[in-house]
Amino acid sequence: MSVTPSAPYLRRITPAGWAVTAWLAGLAFTFLLRVRLPGQERADILAGVAFLRWDGLTLLALATALAVRGGALLARRPAAALRHLLAAAVVGTTPLSVTAIPLAQYLAVDVALYVVAASRPAREANRALLLALGVLVAYLAVRLLSGWSVGTTGALAVGLTAAVAWLLGRFERQSRTHAEETRVQAAERAAERAVAAERLRVAREMHDTVAHSIGIVALQAGAARRVITTQPDAARQALAEIETASRDTLAGLRRMVGALRTPDTGPEPPASGEPHGAGHPGLPDMPGLAALDRLTALTAAAGVHVAVRRTGASRPLPPDLDLSAFRLVQEAVTNVVRHSGADSCTVTVDHRDPASLTVTVEDPGPRPGHERARTGGGSGHGLIGMRERVGLLHGRFEAGPRPTGGFRVTARLPVPSPSTSPSPPPATPRPGATTP
Repeated sequence: MSVTPSAPYLRRITPAGWAVTAWLAGLAFTFLLRVRLPGQERADILAGVAFLRWDGLTLLALATALAVRGGALLARRPAAALRHLLAAAVVGTTPLSVTAIPLAQYLAVDVALYVVAASRPAREANRALLLALGVLVAYLAVRLLSGWSVGTTGALAVGLTAAVAWLLGRFERQSRTHAEETRVQAAERAAERAVAAERLRVAREMHDTVAHSIGIVALQAGAARRVITTQPDAARQALAEIETASRDTLAGLRRMVGALRTPDTGPEPPASGEPHGAGHPGLPDMPGLAALDRLTALTAAAGVHVAVRRTGASRPLPPDLDLSAFRLVQEAVTNVVRHSGADSCTVTVDHRDPASLTVTVEDPGPRPGHERARTGGGSGHGLIGMRERVGLLHGRFEAGPRPTGGFRVTARLPVPSPSTSPSPPPATPRPGATTP
């Protein structure tokens, strides 16, 4: 039935409860109309001969049993429930000595019509309405064929009430259908906006990653073309630099295209203070490890203190590797904010190994009695995405609980050695290289 925020307790009443309540209310109203109440000279309606006899009371008890059974079936088998309630209305009317089925005996049927119209397809709802109105007509026809008087006006009023209950149910179903369609359309529009935003982000990252290298290639190619006949050594040096820049750019493109295949968290907006997503306020569009201090400031707004430790001498990193390392730290810190309940974590950036870069994010877990509220949400693919990103960089990824509590994420990323020799590299492909 329809509920309002001012009466939330009505949500706990099931359709069966509404139907049985309507039947008992109608039965009580029927008794009150046929007894003289205080202040009345006589009852409003003269009780029938069999109303208070054993046979009349037996029929009323049978009708009540049918109504209770119909209410129990209303949620699972609404069509069968409607038939039970219609039978209860007819049986309950028999000892009343009336000319038509009264409204009090039809209230439970009205509840069933509303439920069927609101929850079932149009064809089943139409059959339910025709059945309810047909019972009214059949009751009058039996009385006419038996030579008894009929209450056509009363039957019309009861039929109108049943039709109104059915219309209200259909309106409720159409409203829910429209709300669901609106929700789906809004989700589709949000997904389209997210796709457009992601395309812009990818375009920016590809431009910033590739444009510099392609500019170097163009300059070196022009210089080599001018001196190839007069200064062959300088031309060879330029060509070697062109090959190195081209290989590095191609590797970066492969990593970026591969990263696009990892599961994404979708258009979900970040929670307040969470360092999530490119273009987050306070972060550059192409962040690197140099932006970790900004990331810690953003994370502090979410109630998590991030301590950054750097070991070894910092060194320049390839742009795609620097960006990937930052994204790994960002996702791991976001997981701490969302899921751990801890109020602090530590980010360690280790440059001591010249052939690799190691980043570690670990949290001690929630302190007893000081557990921070978790924001939750997300798709649950954060660790999978980080593992695949590290795999694309041919690195090593580890994640799991710490022995002393909390959680640790460690990523070891290989750092390509800079080209120091002026001679071109050998013609054989490097290990792991593939032909585009």
